[in-house]
Amino acid sequence: MDNSMSIGVIGAGTMGIGIAQVAAEAGHKVIVFDTRKEALDKAVAGLRGLMDKLVAKEKRTRADAEALLGRISTAENLEQLAPCGLVIEAIVENLGVKQDVFKKLDTLVAADAVLATNTSSLSVTAIAAACSRPERVIGLHFFNPAPLMPLVEVVPGLATAAELGQQCIALMRDWGKTPVLCKDTPGFIVNRVARPFYGESLRMYEEGIADMPAIDAALRGVGFRMGPFELMDLIGNDINFAVTKSVWEAFFYEPRYKPSLTQQRQVESGRLGRKTGRGFHAYGEGAGAISQEVPKNADAIVERVLAMLINEAADALFLRVASKEDIDLAMTKGVNYPKGLLAWADEKGATHWLAVLEKLQARTGEERYRPSPLLREHAETGTLFHV
Repeated sequence: MDNSMSIGVIGAGTMGIGIAQVAAEAGHKVIVFDTRKEALDKAVAGLRGLMDKLVAKEKRTRADAEALLGRISTAENLEQLAPCGLVIEAIVENLGVKQDVFKKLDTLVAADAVLATNTSSLSVTAIAAACSRPERVIGLHFFNPAPLMPLVEVVPGLATAAELGQQCIALMRDWGKTPVLCKDTPGFIVNRVARPFYGESLRMYEEGIADMPAIDAALRGVGFRMGPFELMDLIGNDINFAVTKSVWEAFFYEPRYKPSLTQQRQVESGRLGRKTGRGFHAYGEGAGAISQEVPKNADAIVERVLAMLINEAADALFLRVASKEDIDLAMTKGVNYPKGLLAWADEKGATHWLAVLEKLQARTGEERYRPSPLLREHAETGTLFHV
């Protein structure tokens, strides 16, 4: 796969046009398809506006901007993607809708063309099952905004050709991205391992350990760019809750991923976050400043969230979701964690984190605090994750 290959992108939303920009930056001709002409027009106008701003700030020459825009064209018929050597789907997170699209693509493009899904939580294997050639289907999960966020999770499905994963890793590196290879399991790496950042913070609020601004301040204090409640408001409580519920259901109702009633009530009330002006915090005109005061029990708050995050990362390694290097890379490059979680675990050692989890499990009697067998093994042997 080289830059002479045309790239198709399905979906002209923020993610779709962002992926198109990344591919065009790498020198590819890109065709963006959407069933809505107004979405295509808006996406192209938005990209042109971005290029104009970059030119005005002297971060890009006018010639470079026009060349990039000239490599991107739009299509209102799926058949126009037939010449593409790689098609990346970036549409609604609905398995049936995605399967319908892939079934149609399967008959349109050349036999050696690659079909990729940008799904963040659905099964790549299930999407590929709609195709007569599932071996050429793979997951390429970009993070928003795609032009700025370096991480791409490369996710082979059960039937994906053995060599395709490495080919896509090489292509993503050519595009200037940081790829990680992961197994086709719910949430892949980031959306699986990150669940306790939200879930355990919500649980501490529900227990009265601290209020939301205090929990946010405590976690910002150790290097997280945003606290969990701020981040859920930015993502959208509807989106975050849906991903949590999807992962929980996909893992057959594993207690570690159980959604929060507190967040469900936020969604039911329409308090979705920044986009509605109110979520866990208030935003916009008249909203007071969010307290930045670090609470006295900040260390206990941080330790509890970190213990759950580290346990999740250890379990992902135990179940061979990805390598230890890729798990840590995914969390630093995909969600800007200050450190890789397994490297963070090594600072105090597995024995410390095992003790935190066992104390929580003894106090609550809940399976959500069940230590990973690998964390327990490292505690018993006194070994580090990174050696």
